[in-house]
Amino acid sequence: MTAVADRLFAWAARGAALLTLSLLAGILLSLVAGAWPAIEKYGLGFLTNSVWDPVAGEYGGLAMIYGTLSTSLIALLIAVPVSFGIALFLTELSPSWLKRPLGTAIELLAAVPSIVYGMWGLLVFGPILATFVQQPLQSLLANVPVLGGLVSGPPVGIGILSAGIILAIMIIPFIASVMRDVFDVTPPMLKESAYALGSTTWEVVFKVVLPYTKSGVVGGIMLGLGRAIGETMAVTFVIGNFNQLDSPSLFAAANSITSALANEFAEAADGLHQASLIYLGLVLFFITFVVLSCSKLLLARLRRNEGARA
Repeated sequence: MTAVADRLFAWAARGAALLTLSLLAGILLSLVAGAWPAIEKYGLGFLTNSVWDPVAGEYGGLAMIYGTLSTSLIALLIAVPVSFGIALFLTELSPSWLKRPLGTAIELLAAVPSIVYGMWGLLVFGPILATFVQQPLQSLLANVPVLGGLVSGPPVGIGILSAGIILAIMIIPFIASVMRDVFDVTPPMLKESAYALGSTTWEVVFKVVLPYTKSGVVGGIMLGLGRAIGETMAVTFVIGNFNQLDSPSLFAAANSITSALANEFAEAADGLHQASLIYLGLVLFFITFVVLSCSKLLLARLRRNEGARA
């Protein structure tokens, strides 16, 4: 009886794995089929063309791809150091009475709906960014050759930088929670031994904790990156939804793949417009696949030496 139950369980597990792969393959095939008219007309040139004009029937995805990648990169640059500081404080520096309530408060940020972040970013954060960041930077760097262009544009508080900061706030709870959990996995004996040898907290973290848990830290960062790439509503509120690449400014209005899909897909007519939007979805699928594949390769490489230095 036990052997039969084990066999049934093995079949069920194998069936679940095959079902997942089948769904993934079905999604990919449906995206390719829906985007085929745009693929046939534009090919890979769709990725380098920045013109998106439904009236003229000209479509290129460069502006959306640029907006997606730039906002995600800004979000990572902000969220990773902040998340590392939160995890370090909770595991090494925080008094015991503060660890649980502070950790719970950080995790509750992940439960806030994305549309709430978007509304807050548009109505509250955007004006603050325009008044206290964008305008002073424009006054300070107006005549500087390169930096002046990065802060140019109307001081309205929406654009690439605003969207990146909102995304950073959204992914901080995910990255910080993973980092805190993997830091807690470090054997206390290793840390206590390092402290006994006279190491500071900074040295213990960088020479003991991080080498032991680096694969988990990278996994948490990739989890946050995937969350940032796929976010829709919050970005739609604050990025500006502008389908052209007119300025390299961080404050310039832009668009992302998810925002373009959310704004235009319901009104897109059958034909090249709809196929181009599906092509954007296929590009987003490919970007996500590449990010996850790179993270898996990096984790596999790090796992070979995990704990070796410690």
